[in-house]
Amino acid sequence: MATSIVWIRNDLRIHDNIALTEAVKDLEEGDDLLLLFHIHPDLIQNFDLQHDYFFQTVKAFHEANGPLHFIYGPEEEAFRSMFESVDDVKGIYFNEAETGFGKERDGRMKPVFEDEEVPVHTYIDHPLHGAGEVTKKDGGLYQVFSPYFKQWQKLDKPSVRKVDESKLKKHLVDRTDSFSEGKKKYEELTEQPLLDWKHVGEQAADERLTFFLDEPVYYYEEDRDFPSKDGTSLMSRYLRTGAISPRTIYHRVMQETDGRKRQDGVESFIRELAFRDFYHMVYYNHPDAGDKEITEKFRGIPWNEDEEIFERWKEAETGFPFIDAAIRQLNKTGWMHNRARMAVASFLTKDLLVDWRKGERYFHQKLADYEAASNIGGWQWASSTGTDAVPYFRVFNPVRQSERFDPHGEYIRTWIPELEDVPKKYIHQPHKMSEEEQKKAGCKIGEDYPEPMVDHKKMRERAIEVYKQRKD
Repeated sequence: MATSIVWIRNDLRIHDNIALTEAVKDLEEGDDLLLLFHIHPDLIQNFDLQHDYFFQTVKAFHEANGPLHFIYGPEEEAFRSMFESVDDVKGIYFNEAETGFGKERDGRMKPVFEDEEVPVHTYIDHPLHGAGEVTKKDGGLYQVFSPYFKQWQKLDKPSVRKVDESKLKKHLVDRTDSFSEGKKKYEELTEQPLLDWKHVGEQAADERLTFFLDEPVYYYEEDRDFPSKDGTSLMSRYLRTGAISPRTIYHRVMQETDGRKRQDGVESFIRELAFRDFYHMVYYNHPDAGDKEITEKFRGIPWNEDEEIFERWKEAETGFPFIDAAIRQLNKTGWMHNRARMAVASFLTKDLLVDWRKGERYFHQKLADYEAASNIGGWQWASSTGTDAVPYFRVFNPVRQSERFDPHGEYIRTWIPELEDVPKKYIHQPHKMSEEEQKKAGCKIGEDYPEPMVDHKKMRERAIEVYKQRKD
């Protein structure tokens, strides 16, 4: 009789969890299976919406599939203390991180497990294809998405792994009485959520995917750019927490969509799964991308260090309704539509010339679906500093973005109620209303809603000049 440990992290699900499936498969008669979750102090600093959603997902897993056994503290200290109370460990199973903090932590812990004489079983579970799987003919990694995607499409996709649930339940053990310190920290983090999150965990992920594949996926290509429409899958938050696997999503799309219906939406959605893997590979290849521009010639840009400007962006007081609506959506819900993410990132880095790292770190605090690889990749794309990025001279016009993707102002009015009665003619540029029109709309510019904080045309020219000087 011995104990197998599954170290749960950002894979908060029972179904198609490779480490869990393999651990259950290896169990012998009389063995116990202990589900472990480590709360690292560094990962809960500046606790905000991103952390809140994640730990509510932890709670959902714990209550539906647990018990989870929580340990708290620096990883070596926490695990060595745990091994003192669980002294019959036959193996520890976990889905290994290939990037970021997780990769560094796993690298530090493997020698500890070896020192404790605990066999380690690791797997690549978070991406559909691991960072080193999609390569050029010479074995090199891609820098541009289009050729990467062509090669990605050629590879056989890993199958969904089915866990033996009856065996899992038979061997699952509850020793939570011996994990009181970790349990106390878990309860501190989860008992008073910052938001009333409605859609959390594995069941919510399954329900949302079912809804999306029933009809919206066929119109995804055209609807995904309009923030007022419920046209996206919302899978990003579930992928980030591991409430669903990319393998499950991929195979369900392939099996459940109707080939007789329009396929452009289906193909476009599959492309997004590949983009996720692409940015995972880029971050793996550029581990310092969170702090340093991938494109060397754009390192050292003289960013605007005026904190008041950055604060106005964070507080949705830019005077550009589409930008402000997006930031308010983020601040109030922990999510922002992808089209809006591109617009606000371009506005911060090009119209305001504020360092992209500040925007990336703000998104890190707020986004329920925050994944470092995709978020860093997106910000470096928008700021023209990353791999396969938008050209530096392409600067999104915030008014044009608003007119194209929120033509009737529905998104704007949802998040900026003070503009609710502004006529459609002025909804994208309310500062152009006359005093009489402002009075009629019940919105006085400069008091109820701010003037535009910058002149886009002038700032576009300035940004291009700044980038050009670095390029040359």
